[in-house]
Amino acid sequence: MFTRIGRFVVRRPWLVVIAWLVAAVALTVLSPKLESTTDQAEFLPSHYESVQVADLEKRAFPGQDQPAALGVFQRTDGGALTDGDKADVQKVAAGLQAKQYPHLNKVQADPGSVSPDGRIALAQIYADTKNVYEPAVTDDVKQLRADAKELLSATGLKLGVTGAAASALDAQESGSNTDGMIMMATLLLIVVLLGVIFRSPLIALLPVIVIALVYLTAIGLISTASEVFGLTADASVSTMLIVVLFGVGTDYLLFLLFRYREFLRAGLEPRPAMAEAVARVGETIASAAGAVVVAFLALTLSTMGMLRAMGPALAIAVAVSLVAGVTLVPAVFALLGRAAFWPSKAWKREPKNALAQRVGGLTARRPGLVAGVSGGLLVVLALGALGFKADFDTGGSMPKNLESVQAMDDLQAGFSAGRAEPTLVFLENTSGGRLPEDQLAAYRDKLAGIEGVAQVAPAAPNTDGSVVQYSVSLKYRPMEDKAIDLVDGTLRDQAHAAAPAGSRALVGGTTAVMADIRTAVERDYTVVFPVAGLAIMLILGLLLRSVVAPWFLMLSVGLGFAGTLGATVWLFQGIKGNDGVLFSLPVLVYLFVVAIGTDYNILMVARLREEIRGGSDPRAAIRHAVARSAPTMGAAAVILAGTFGVLMLADNSMLQQMGFAVAFGILLTAFVMALFLVPATTTLLGRRAWWPGLAQQEPASAGEEPVLVGSGRTTG
Repeated sequence: MFTRIGRFVVRRPWLVVIAWLVAAVALTVLSPKLESTTDQAEFLPSHYESVQVADLEKRAFPGQDQPAALGVFQRTDGGALTDGDKADVQKVAAGLQAKQYPHLNKVQADPGSVSPDGRIALAQIYADTKNVYEPAVTDDVKQLRADAKELLSATGLKLGVTGAAASALDAQESGSNTDGMIMMATLLLIVVLLGVIFRSPLIALLPVIVIALVYLTAIGLISTASEVFGLTADASVSTMLIVVLFGVGTDYLLFLLFRYREFLRAGLEPRPAMAEAVARVGETIASAAGAVVVAFLALTLSTMGMLRAMGPALAIAVAVSLVAGVTLVPAVFALLGRAAFWPSKAWKREPKNALAQRVGGLTARRPGLVAGVSGGLLVVLALGALGFKADFDTGGSMPKNLESVQAMDDLQAGFSAGRAEPTLVFLENTSGGRLPEDQLAAYRDKLAGIEGVAQVAPAAPNTDGSVVQYSVSLKYRPMEDKAIDLVDGTLRDQAHAAAPAGSRALVGGTTAVMADIRTAVERDYTVVFPVAGLAIMLILGLLLRSVVAPWFLMLSVGLGFAGTLGATVWLFQGIKGNDGVLFSLPVLVYLFVVAIGTDYNILMVARLREEIRGGSDPRAAIRHAVARSAPTMGAAAVILAGTFGVLMLADNSMLQQMGFAVAFGILLTAFVMALFLVPATTTLLGRRAWWPGLAQQEPASAGEEPVLVGSGRTTG
């Protein structure tokens, strides 16, 4: 199949390029905007209690204003608020109320909302919608912040706006800046590294242009699919798309270019050389992309809507990269011919690859030692994973200079830590009718008596009194472990048990949402991991025609996953002193390291299989395969790891953790696992590694050119 594709592309390169340009422009112009959300509650299925609370609230309190943000007032000198300051707080709140924002119904400063130390006063800001994360609400919050500066100018006060809508606004603006920075850093990294590897300005710049075209096409397809299938992408998906498309796209481009350059060195003309390169490396690229795609699609089995939406988006991006890798890239380089390498002449000379030769020779001579050392290193790193602690505090990962973060710190210094986002307990009469007043007061007392609860507001009934709401302030920050454990354990248990006969209690709010997310993620570990692993093993088995090889390859990648997670825990929890690491990091590392990292295993074992089919004994095959594949694999891994490593430049600590973990995992996979552990293990197993496909030495199949060991006909 790839032989036919290669021949078609090099015969009609202009047709292929024009088709890609038309597709990219059409999708960019016609596709809908890619929507996103930061409301984690939207990502949970309906059987979780926090989601049931949201449904009950909409039904029982349809016209109720929703708390959207909090205004945190302080004196500019940090002193206690005077009576005049408190009067100014009321005036500023009234002035903001008079602005009549389209989606902010009320700005209310309760005279009693002053901290016990007298230094902080609060103003509650209400929205007219239950979804306070909507852009219309966050836009109003942005305008309110600007208007407040004018109203505060005649006072000695300062105001910080925090809460759900304010945090969403800051996250959106911070994320936009991060996307731009990551895009520029990624482009610069790719251009510099490709320039160093090929010593050609054209090769350094053209892949960036090609991948940018692929990016526009993929974004258009993803946004169209999101609208058609009703998907909601998480706010971080745009950042992930940048690094995935540029990282994976550059990987596949390198696989092809290294092979193309070798055929040119062998004396072929550019177009036949490119057609042959596509024919030889197409299956490797397709298998590598297939492993990544099925791993990402395994995310659709997650109970988390965030991951379910991210999975298809990233799978589409990789699939587009695959198609571009065997059509657009060959077409562009077929048009350029040898001029693509200008002004360098180095491409004409066969590199010595002395280091790769020594590595291959060592692995062939001492496979037991190499397997023991490389495997031992992975085991040592994996020990760090035993200390893994999930961090669900997404707000805590945001840059500390954001207004919502600073205002939240100020608020928590004066009030109970849970005052900003209280837990909501709803009591509903299951048979209808008004709940008795005496039962409501007694129920409130039971809630207030729970260890870890700071305050319980009086019951707020709906119109007919059949449902009441209690606002429960905890002593802990809404998303810290103590708060999540309390809500998911004692608070929910006692709230349910204490509900009067004929009624039911439901516990919701931000902390309850995070508790349910924790349950969902733990469930996903037991479903997504095995399904993705089995799917990748199936692809490896089909590529290698082997039952044995996929098992030891996946075991080695699993060890690489554990080593990557362990190193991340040691860095961020141990050295940097974080309370934990991103709660979804194990899923993301598993998928990226297992799927994308498998690219290098595929590159190596496909070359090993080719050498053995060419008549080499296993040790000679190892020596030649490592020497030939190492340069391609090393260059691809450094660029791919670099594109993910760029995430470490972000202010958001969760993106930093993700960037380090994936980049480190890719380097670990390429330079420890694929370069040492897998070849050494394959040498120890001998021909048994390829059973039943190569249990006996095979001749090249009919119509296939025999592969000559050391001929330059490599897989990558």
